[in-house]
Amino acid sequence: MAKRDYYETLGVARGASADEIKKAYRKKAKELHPDRNSDNPNAEAQFKEANEAYDVLKDAEKKAAYDRFGHAAFEGGMGGGPRRPGAGPQGQGDFASAFSDVFEDLFGDFMGGQPGGARGSRTRAARGSDLRYNMRITLEEAFTGDQKTITVPTAVKCSKCDGKGTEGASEPATCPTCAGMGKVRAQQGFFTVERTCPTCSGAGQIIKNPCSACGGGGRVEKERQLSVNVPAGVETGTRIRLSGEGEAGLRGGPTGDLYIFIEVEDHPIFQRDGVNLYCQVPVAMTAAALGGEVEVPTIDGGRSRVKVPQGSQTGRQMRLRGKGMPALRGGVTGDMFIELAVETPVNLSQRQKELLREFEKLGEDNNPKGDTFFRKVKGFWDDMTQ
Repeated sequence: MAKRDYYETLGVARGASADEIKKAYRKKAKELHPDRNSDNPNAEAQFKEANEAYDVLKDAEKKAAYDRFGHAAFEGGMGGGPRRPGAGPQGQGDFASAFSDVFEDLFGDFMGGQPGGARGSRTRAARGSDLRYNMRITLEEAFTGDQKTITVPTAVKCSKCDGKGTEGASEPATCPTCAGMGKVRAQQGFFTVERTCPTCSGAGQIIKNPCSACGGGGRVEKERQLSVNVPAGVETGTRIRLSGEGEAGLRGGPTGDLYIFIEVEDHPIFQRDGVNLYCQVPVAMTAAALGGEVEVPTIDGGRSRVKVPQGSQTGRQMRLRGKGMPALRGGVTGDMFIELAVETPVNLSQRQKELLREFEKLGEDNNPKGDTFFRKVKGFWDDMTQ
């Protein structure tokens, strides 16, 4: 029985690209897998046929030979290439290899592989870890901005071996177990499982003569002092990134970054909401009733006089424009809101009590909110009794 055309088997045009061929094979492999087609006696044969087609068309040399000679290219050694030990007869396709390519493409990132099934050498020098530093600042420092000096415990490049991890002029040797890949593979049925090399722990190299200062790691623990520019307008949760100021890479790898997380301390006078500030100011009962002025502080260290209108109640707010916080990215300055808190007098003398009682007797229509409230209460009780 004549073999089907490989392009027809995968359902692609003869001029299809490598990506199109791989995509078509992935689709066929899912559709025809025997585990998903237990009721189809032909599924296994069709599955092997698709694998055979893909094994040829994925290889540029085999594909060129097939495009020129068809199936005859692999019947008598006309460009089929050498077979790997354990592979099936030429033309039957290396099923494990073909399916492994697709498995890597689908799950390579999850298994730690490179995207797209790439099989290049593993980078031997690992990037250093990023570091986090929590910085507490005052609200005044957040208003003006500041220059801070911090001490960070970190790993820095070993000066004795210049980060190589080896003693003297010796160089790291390629790991004999993984041949420098940093990973080893094991075939399990249809699948290729990839694991970190147990000999070199994924580095791809082994150090036979480690540096006496760093023990072969290429870095040593050390405290560093750094100057940090804290911009005006930062808030709690603001993150400042210092590129290349993190932990040194392993065996000469690139340095990580340092992330500084800002926490602005609570202020005894001001409460912050974004770029706006709030300040609760106590006002004497007489000043609230008769009107007057109150002096309030501002975040820049200045003072502002605020007029208190006659009859002011607790909770009344007044705005001081432009007296709030600067925006982190500039261009906007918030406002400051003054909230009045009318104080009830305490520790009254006998004479003060007498005057208040006299005021109470003379008072008519002085408490509009109270009068309105008790009228509503009376109406509520009347409705309940009815």
